[in-house]
Amino acid sequence: MNEQERLSLLNFDKIIIFLFVIFLLMLSGEAEQFLARLDLKGIYLLLLSFGIACVCTPLAHLVAHRVGLVDVPQGRKAHRVPTALLGGVAIYAAFAITVLRSYQFSDELKGVALAGTLIFIVGLLDDRRELPAKLKLLAQVAAVGILVRYGVVISFLPPTVWGDIGEWLLTGFWIIGITNAVNFLDGMDGLAAGICGIMSAFFGMVALQNNQTYMVYLALPLVGACCGFLPYNFRRNRPAAIFLGDAGSTFLGFMVAALAVMGNWGGDHTVRLIVPVIILGVPIFDMTFTTVMRIRHRQVRAFREWIEFTGRDHIHHRLEDLRLGRSRAVIVIYIVTIWLGLSAMALKNAAGINALLQVAQSVIVFLLMAFFMVFIKGKYLELERHIHDANGT
Repeated sequence: MNEQERLSLLNFDKIIIFLFVIFLLMLSGEAEQFLARLDLKGIYLLLLSFGIACVCTPLAHLVAHRVGLVDVPQGRKAHRVPTALLGGVAIYAAFAITVLRSYQFSDELKGVALAGTLIFIVGLLDDRRELPAKLKLLAQVAAVGILVRYGVVISFLPPTVWGDIGEWLLTGFWIIGITNAVNFLDGMDGLAAGICGIMSAFFGMVALQNNQTYMVYLALPLVGACCGFLPYNFRRNRPAAIFLGDAGSTFLGFMVAALAVMGNWGGDHTVRLIVPVIILGVPIFDMTFTTVMRIRHRQVRAFREWIEFTGRDHIHHRLEDLRLGRSRAVIVIYIVTIWLGLSAMALKNAAGINALLQVAQSVIVFLLMAFFMVFIKGKYLELERHIHDANGT
């Protein structure tokens, strides 16, 4: 591990953060109850997970280089030096320690914890030695089974056998789809962790609007974990020192998908279903858009080809191809994610038709984005061909 790759464990700021984390962990139950009475428990959870992530990320970086868990530059990968892959361990540790420290576990939370741990472990194994796509998909199906067993299910169909089966299938489609959509977005420094932090923050704010304190206390540790990791993953004028790895990106994707299922996001039934779709609009759009384009260009013809296909055709790649640059492409996606979150918050007192109109507005904006990404890239390529032909003659 050369000097460019090394992260110091003994900087003054890290020592201060470490001591602050120890102080937060040592707070008594009475102190936590006092914070809860002052409506400050959420801030406590946010700071605790942030501090743990800040402390654990350099440790994960060091361990990754020691054991050889690094992403080596090759093929379509853009980084230039071997980069640590254990960022997901820091994210998982920050979230898990915070939740374990602060919660009486309900059945739903037990299910999410067990299933999320399964996703994390399989992702970690995949970081160590690439696993077959079928095996990873099977693990995700098993995680969905755990959620269903503990009652974490999308619920809106009639309470019949077929209604239950329909809800289980829809829950599986949602959880597996969002988990993989976030994983696919982990292609630029700061992107997956940043948007998951933003989406979790808006889940927390919408939960606060609807007096779901329990969901606020679940969302904020995820926000803190992402924010504590980002300074090492999204650095100004420098490449990332550490990546999430599949363990981190799939765990984050799974958690935001599970948050969406667990919460009660509005008084109106339609609003309850639509709010999570709007907040998670970016990964949903990316998954849909890339799938449509791949089918259109006959790059995939079967489900097996789809789950195994890797390409440079996601929205962050397309924004980079528009000459925005990698950092600006990430910031643009951050802004879109924030806009969607604010749109979701605006639905607090909306009725069904207004919620559907908000979705229609979001769809129109995404269609315009898709059109301009494809159209402008085509014009760039056409212009480059003209320049090349002119120089050739």
